[in-house]
Amino acid sequence: MKLVSKHRIGACALAVIATVTPAWAQAPVANPFTAVVRGSWDGVKKNIAASAAALPEADYGFKPAPTVRTFGQILGHLVNEHYAMCSGVKGEKNPHEATDYEKTASKADLTTALAASIAYCDAVYAALTDGAAFGTLELFGQKYSKLGVLQLNATHDSEHYGNLITYLRIKGIVPPSSAAAQ
Repeated sequence: MKLVSKHRIGACALAVIATVTPAWAQAPVANPFTAVVRGSWDGVKKNIAASAAALPEADYGFKPAPTVRTFGQILGHLVNEHYAMCSGVKGEKNPHEATDYEKTASKADLTTALAASIAYCDAVYAALTDGAAFGTLELFGQKYSKLGVLQLNATHDSEHYGNLITYLRIKGIVPPSSAAAQ
């Protein structure tokens, strides 16, 4: 008798779970692992690009303390890292390895370089399938899955977006993610 009641409880639990599962979770998604990481990238890249557009060129050399990068250097750093990470996942040599974008000073040059690096990574995110996502590569002296590198790229951008938010707020500019919520 106890076995029957445990079975009924299990069946009831499954029925409840099935009825409260959202419709979006029930539909099959092609490449669900890479889709989640691509979603992270899609959100943060927009905020980074909008931040670059929002700050006047005169403030690209601004840094709130002498020990941190300028606003422009953060953007240049992100461009460098986009190429370093996404080229590895793509399986090619970094096409801009010889260029240090942290040394780029003008807003026009940095926003152009940022847009190009985002487009480069967009193609890599779009091409990666779940089947290839767990292939490994070495980056910064460590082994990662390809999917792990793309997640690292999105996370790295998110961390630096946090820096950019501070710089924008100090200059009296509402950050893109906050402006969108208002």
